Order: sequence, then C-alpha cells, then structure tokens
Amino acid sequence: MSTVLLIEDEPALGMIVSDSLQVRGFNVIHAMNGCEGLAMFSEFNPDIVVADVMMPEMDGFTLARHIRKFNSETPIMFLTSRSQTADVVKGFELGGNDYLKKPFSLDELVVRIHALLRRKPVMAEAAPSVFQIGRYQFDPARQKLVLEGRDFLLSHRESELLRRLYEQRNQVLERNAVLLELWGDDSFFNGRSLDVFITKLRRHLMDDPQIQIINIRGIGYKLIV
Repeated sequence: MSTVLLIEDEPALGMIVSDSLQVRGFNVIHAMNGCEGLAMFSEFNPDIVVADVMMPEMDGFTLARHIRKFNSETPIMFLTSRSQTADVVKGFELGGNDYLKKPFSLDELVVRIHALLRRKPVMAEAAPSVFQIGRYQFDPARQKLVLEGRDFLLSHRESELLRRLYEQRNQVLERNAVLLELWGDDSFFNGRSLDVFITKLRRHLMDDPQIQIINIRGIGYKLIV
C-alpha cells in the first residue's frame, strides 16, 4: 500500500481528498500546513507528496525546496489555483513533478498519483557520486557544478536533466522521454519549459568551450564532451 502525504490547509477539501484516496487503497497522512508537512515527511517517508501551493506558515514551493535538499526521488505534486506560466515553471524548478489545477477531479488526481508512482526511480547501487564533465565536476546529490574552485548551484530539475545528458553523453537523449520522466507529459508547454532548461545548462557550462549541448531536430539533445 502506497503512502500519500497530503498537505492541504482547507479542512473540508483535505477530508474529501483523504477519504477518497483511502477508499482507493492508499494510506494517507494529512498535514494542515507546510511546516507540519515537512515534519511528517521526515517522520513517515511517504511514497508521494501531494501539496497545496498557497498555505500558511510555509507554502508548497518552500516545502518542495526543503524536501529537495535531502531527497531528490520522492514525487511531489502541487495542487494549485495558480496556473500562470511563471508559477508552474517555478514549481518544476523547485523539484515538483506534476501539478493539478483547482478545482480538480478526484479520478484525475488518482490517475496522476499512480503515474508518478510508476515513474519513481530506483536508486542504483554503487553509483558514482561525482562526475567529470570536461573541466567541470558535477555533483548531482548536492546539485552543483564545480569549476576551478567556483561552485554553480543548480535547481533540482537542472541537475536531473544534466545527469541524464551525462549518462547518455555523445548519444541522443530523446526529448519525449525526458518530458515524460521529469515533467509528467510531453505537452507543448512542457516542451517549451524543457528548452528553457537546456538554455540554462548551456550557460552554466559555457566556461568550457569543449562542452556542447546540441539540438537534434525533432528528436532530442546530445551532450558532447
């Protein structure tokens, strides 16, 4: 049975969602605000986090930022009435995996939760902790690049994207696969967001001219080192 940490400050909505998920076979832990949610995350280690964005004491974006400091794998879904592009992109940059606009269908919420749980990665044993990319050292666990003593901090999504590019260096990383893994779907909007992140990575790596991230039109990207 998968455990869902639901963080929702509206009591009525929280009760409805919690009861609906339990009926569908989930174990649900309900927190009323971000601070309480962060404490419960550390205590119960849930399989997925479903969090409102606008909450007292600590909002959902701040919660995600704190979680991603020590956990990069547990899926985070935002429930939000804010659907402007900047808000959605910010949520993804902070490590969110999906978002659902209020008001939402409970059936759609369950489908999205199942989809995120299926994509939850399994940690590889004895994986290298730091990678050498040209003149840079890349530490995915700490989400940073190091060049000649200078640190460049990455967002969670930048780090995950760079890790995938490095693992398939000098080969094509398929665009649709990345969108499904990191954004949850391959819609046009998410495709534009991916393009933005590729541009950001190019800027981070620009001090080593031997490194290139090239577009393979209609297919994906290739990291050349």
